[in-house]
Amino acid sequence: MTESTAFDWRSFLLRWSGEWADSLPEEDETRDADDERARQARWLGFPAASEEDIAAMEERLGRRMPPSYREFLKVSDGWRNAGGFVWLLAGTSDAHWHEDESGLAEEFEEYLDEDAGPEERQGVDVWRRGLQLDVESDITHVLLDPGEVDEDGEWAVYTWASWRAAPPERYATFLEFMRDMHREFHSLRARPDSGEPEFANDTTRELDAQVEEARLTALRGDWEGARKPLDEAKGYGRPRAAGLVDQIRRLLGQTYMVYFDGLVTDPRYASELLPPLVADHAAHASGDDSTLRFHLRDADDDLVALAYAMLAEVRDRTFRYSAAGPFGEAVERARELARWGETDAAWRTLMDALPLWEPLGPDHLAPLGWVTDPLLGPLLTPERGRELLSAPRAGRKGAAPSPAAGLDPGDLTWLADPDPGNNRTSYRFVLVEGVEPAELPRRLTEEDDAVLHAPTTFWESRHRSRPGQGEFSSYDDRAHMAVGRAGTGWSFAFDGAPSPFHRQRFVSPAAAAAVGTRAVVVWCGLRTWHGEPFFHLSVAQDGVEQYAFTYAEGETQRSGAIPPALDPDRFFGGTADAAEAERSLLDALTRAFGASLPRHALVNGRLHTFTTRSWTRPPQDGETYLVVRLHRPTATPATQPD
Repeated sequence: MTESTAFDWRSFLLRWSGEWADSLPEEDETRDADDERARQARWLGFPAASEEDIAAMEERLGRRMPPSYREFLKVSDGWRNAGGFVWLLAGTSDAHWHEDESGLAEEFEEYLDEDAGPEERQGVDVWRRGLQLDVESDITHVLLDPGEVDEDGEWAVYTWASWRAAPPERYATFLEFMRDMHREFHSLRARPDSGEPEFANDTTRELDAQVEEARLTALRGDWEGARKPLDEAKGYGRPRAAGLVDQIRRLLGQTYMVYFDGLVTDPRYASELLPPLVADHAAHASGDDSTLRFHLRDADDDLVALAYAMLAEVRDRTFRYSAAGPFGEAVERARELARWGETDAAWRTLMDALPLWEPLGPDHLAPLGWVTDPLLGPLLTPERGRELLSAPRAGRKGAAPSPAAGLDPGDLTWLADPDPGNNRTSYRFVLVEGVEPAELPRRLTEEDDAVLHAPTTFWESRHRSRPGQGEFSSYDDRAHMAVGRAGTGWSFAFDGAPSPFHRQRFVSPAAAAAVGTRAVVVWCGLRTWHGEPFFHLSVAQDGVEQYAFTYAEGETQRSGAIPPALDPDRFFGGTADAAEAERSLLDALTRAFGASLPRHALVNGRLHTFTTRSWTRPPQDGETYLVVRLHRPTATPATQPD
């Protein structure tokens, strides 16, 4: 016996009919006579089909019907209001072969290419061979497909409506289709219109109890155990379910159709749920902010105003997340760590404080607004989201999760790894010992009062490195560098897209950076797309260069007493591979100085930036160079017509 044949169709259809009848007002002049009779009878179906009726149908059609459809017909020979858009579903007398009556096979076939496989042709052929079940509908087609039969004899069901602007939806069986139509009916009635009775019945009460148990399960750290019942309740349109499960989805890094429906308009949760909703809108909106108002359609004017003010902050990257109590204090510490590139430490700071987090209300599952913070948001990865969701919260008991692995390897060798798109083929950085990152502009610029720019991503910094600059020179190489902490006792300045390396005119900033301390300068282009591979290292102490070497064009120039561990002869010469030499050099530098660069912050995070003095000397007599000046015309008032 299969699920289809064992399923209690009568109880299911009686419950559905009763729920439908109770959802209607007693007096409605627009209701037709058939629906009124069905309401009074509390039955959406028809008299049961006999075995003879079913056998006659099968003889007429030349095929035995699938088990779940046969069992349905034995209870009701057809059905009214299947979901919200199929008003009459066929019984034994109305079911007929579609034979592309809609013309959809021909229409869909136009989109197939010559190499279309069986799966692609399925979406075309079903319209020629399918058994049509929709009798009256809102341009919604329902077909049983005899070309797709499982081991139990069940036929797949396909539905399609042009107004949905989506591919046909497939159901494995007729039973699965009818269950989904019951779900659709619930989702459409979950919010009654004015004058309609409250939509409450055994199904809604069971689902609401399920939602509450799932909420507690999620707070105990079993987010996987909570997600399935919440998804089911969301499909039925139950209040709270979408808002709860969307919190889980967003912390897993999912943003598609995450609207926190039912909760985001509650002022209690605004500070936590509005920020990610607004940020995702900002990321995908194409100049039209009216869609944000749609998701806030049940909100009061104050909350809508707050959302649009928050949208401006998100776009200006000035939004700053805050939370109450000890967890809020940890948020501030984590932000300070993140702004200097210590993202692993920032994450651990948040997780260590999570037991102290206080929800804003019963339906607040986890701290969430921080994912919108320009400095804290980049901390989130799917693995870290799972760690946070797996931790017991809000006073609930449960097993502590295993910490997510750190994202920074704690060395320099990761720079030799190919990045997505293979864009990082050349880079340069300065390491300075015993100073804070905020001091680097004073050491690497010509301005005593030089300051850091606001934290930004690598790609944003490339586009905004010199706002308002009107002159560019081929001899002037001022690096736009991100800064942060480079492990214990070191700070760094990093440029991931430097200008071309000019060996004859290059001037190392090591000595200037090393006043009163020690500094290391590295410029690597061993995988560069332009010119010959090169590598430069210089080390200075107390304002004086101690040693240096530059490998370029197959030759090495050196100065000072280079430590054996960094001797360029160990890395270059003969048939040495440039990429392998790069990794070996970076490993040797890590061992020699104990410094590292934060991969996650440099690649995915936001860091303070500044522009250094030129890394090249001015041109000498006889050397040519190019200067480009940009003149932006001044806007003039429009002339008035005569």
